[in-house]
Amino acid sequence: MADADNLLRLPGPECLLLLAKADIGRIVFTTGALPAIQPVNYLLADNEVIYRTANGAKLAAATRNSVVAFEVDEIDPETHTGWSVVAIGPCHEITDPDKLASLATQLPNPWATNHTGHTIAIEIEKITGRLITHPGGITPDFYPA
Repeated sequence: MADADNLLRLPGPECLLLLAKADIGRIVFTTGALPAIQPVNYLLADNEVIYRTANGAKLAAATRNSVVAFEVDEIDPETHTGWSVVAIGPCHEITDPDKLASLATQLPNPWATNHTGHTIAIEIEKITGRLITHPGGITPDFYPA
């Protein structure tokens, strides 16, 4: 369903497929009552976005069971086409040894050298997405049809 010129709302299952396709996303949380956004590499598993982090604001948000947003996208600046998906839900640190062991081989290696082994899960309670098409009806080449 179109919600504005060249923007089409995507159904939930399609949003999940796109979320699973991407490698890098941005976690949106609050710290010190201010919005913060940080990129992470992640895994989508069992309706959760899972990533690793070191001590800091992202871990603090998770240990407070904060509701956060997680955004992924792919945009072509030349054709003005692309897609964007936002997942929202509470986050928490995963501490169950069995779950951590099963995720260990699936999670991407963290970028930061100071990674201390904290694994965070965002439980997806709401997911929305948009496909950005060209005015001529062209969909992005990289969009999985």
